[in-house]
Amino acid sequence: MVIRIPYGGGIRALEHHSESIEAILAHIPGLKVVVPSNPYDTKGLIMAAINDPDPVIFLEPKRIYRAFQQEIPDEIYEVPIGKVRVVTEGGDIIKVGDVVVVIDDGTTASPEVSKKVEVKKDKTVEAQAEEKGAGVVGEINVFNDIIPSFHKKDFVSSSKKKRKVLATPVARKMAKDLGVDITEVIGSGINGRVMKKDIQEFAASASKAGSATAARVVVAVPPVSYTFDGPVEEVELSSIRKTISNAVTVSKHTIPHAVMMDEFDVTDLVVFRKEAKETAEMKGIKLTYLPFIIKALSIALKEYPIFNSVYDKANEKVIYKKYYNVGIATDTDKGVLVPVIKGVDHMSILDIAEEMNELVAEARDHTISLDHLKGGTFSITNYGSIGSLFGTPIIKHPEVAILGVGKIIRKPVFAENGEIVARHFMPVSLGIDHRIIDGADAGRFANRLKELLADPKLLLMS
Repeated sequence: MVIRIPYGGGIRALEHHSESIEAILAHIPGLKVVVPSNPYDTKGLIMAAINDPDPVIFLEPKRIYRAFQQEIPDEIYEVPIGKVRVVTEGGDIIKVGDVVVVIDDGTTASPEVSKKVEVKKDKTVEAQAEEKGAGVVGEINVFNDIIPSFHKKDFVSSSKKKRKVLATPVARKMAKDLGVDITEVIGSGINGRVMKKDIQEFAASASKAGSATAARVVVAVPPVSYTFDGPVEEVELSSIRKTISNAVTVSKHTIPHAVMMDEFDVTDLVVFRKEAKETAEMKGIKLTYLPFIIKALSIALKEYPIFNSVYDKANEKVIYKKYYNVGIATDTDKGVLVPVIKGVDHMSILDIAEEMNELVAEARDHTISLDHLKGGTFSITNYGSIGSLFGTPIIKHPEVAILGVGKIIRKPVFAENGEIVARHFMPVSLGIDHRIIDGADAGRFANRLKELLADPKLLLMS
């Protein structure tokens, strides 16, 4: 017997911590409790649970429904319950937050696994962000290089610091024998694991090209003259600040930015949000204006797909993404992080608000996973949160646009009958990559956003 239950809603209130049902169920003799962590394991574990002779409680985290994107095999397969799957091999040095092993109920965990794995406890989200590529508005794959192609076999990082990779022992030996730098290979296995076939394909591709290293553009920064007329204090940049510096340098050097500014009349939205706020609070959700803007973006991006694309300069192609993940620039005490809300086109306004609130909170208390800091297709930065109106936002390479939102202000305007009335206006700054997006395109895209935000009913009917 299998009981399958949606699990977790993202409510971060202390009074709900004691309601963690798995802590109660796990102590019942004869009952198995399964909580998958990704879509692949979800399918495999549910099949295993159906075939298991014991009763199984299958707690399915809600975030798997909307926050993860993963290819799932069509064929039937099982992920065994009660077995350990080693993700990071013995002897490897891993960072806090990385997966070491996957354990279902822990009954067969081998003590040798934990003995052979060295964990560096001093790694923080700040250091992970630098090594994995968490940039100002999401993930920057290579902060000091330009990505020449977006084909899997062409992408190679030229960063001096090598990234850690998951790989089978056979693949590692083959890479060594063929002289392939395994850190340059994009894995096709589960969780990005490098397989034997990946090494073979990479070696063949490198042989044809004559070199396994992709072309890169180096941004030269002139040295600073150290001449001072008074006392100074020298402070070393934090890892995340170095990451931000490199990311914005690459973006500004690579992308010819153009910024269009406008004001949206959101008077009806202000009224609607005030009414909906109470309903949201009853469900434990804080409702701001950003979820409405994200919902409007999910509609406009489908109608104007160039804003949800990538420009492949090496092959002179535009790659249109058919998924919609919106990054929210978030101010933290370590610098700007950008949590990514994935699959926003399949979410309601309250779903977006719930997901956004949780991710922003995790970013600010430094518990957010790297998976939620990458994969964005479009980004938003909110100047209004600090009381500003306009700005010139920097696009996150390789995205092609970014929306800046200012503080909503109330000001007098002339009505059609000539009377002066008070209306609410939202200042916006739309940054575009002028290589593939023209000013007229930006105007049409902004006008569609204006239309959607002026009438909240249009958002509910989408």
